Amino acid sequence: MPSILRNGAKWFLELGVEGSGGTGIFSVSGHVEKPGNYEVPLGIPFKELLEIAGGVREGRKLKAVIPGGSSVPVLPAEMVMDLTMDFDTLRNAKSGLGTGAMIVMDETTCMVNVLRRISRFYFAESCGQCTPCREGTGWLYRVLSRILEGHGRNEDIDMLVDVANKIEGHTICALGDAAAWPVQSFIRNFRHEFEFMVNNAGRSLVDDLESAA
Repeated sequence: MPSILRNGAKWFLELGVEGSGGTGIFSVSGHVEKPGNYEVPLGIPFKELLEIAGGVREGRKLKAVIPGGSSVPVLPAEMVMDLTMDFDTLRNAKSGLGTGAMIVMDETTCMVNVLRRISRFYFAESCGQCTPCREGTGWLYRVLSRILEGHGRNEDIDMLVDVANKIEGHTICALGDAAAWPVQSFIRNFRHEFEFMVNNAGRSLVDDLESAA
């Protein structure tokens, strides 16, 4: 704050990029060597921010990133590595900057399990006022649990997307959207993991790859 007062608003805005002026505080968590809160100029390349956080833990490969909190759509590694951390770039990538609470996931992550954990949170957080959110979040969590427990059906995957689509935009507050976006994006970007688990009685693709190695 003292620096902004001394140098002025224009100076602060120019630290960032057009449409995303100034700095942002990124709370980087997950599979990184140095989790923490980092204040950096908006528009910083993701690669650079990841390096500041020490890189992916134990030298493993990056698999996916949720750029701005659990409600923000997930991005696969091959996409996010070429992006900059600003509002317009992430919006164009079908995700968002959100709160800047970044979650980094390495190659050992089961995306089905992560999505169930996220869906459990929004199911618990729903106040129950809006029917799409009250009923829909429960459906999402229960169907994902069924898949993980080895009783999933192929039609469950499309049903998850259909339920999420019926929640999005149909609630008074944004918690409904927050519950829907992870489901939509996880299945859009990692559908093969959901299909593998359904067709292999709850066995994770990650576990299968590790056993083969």
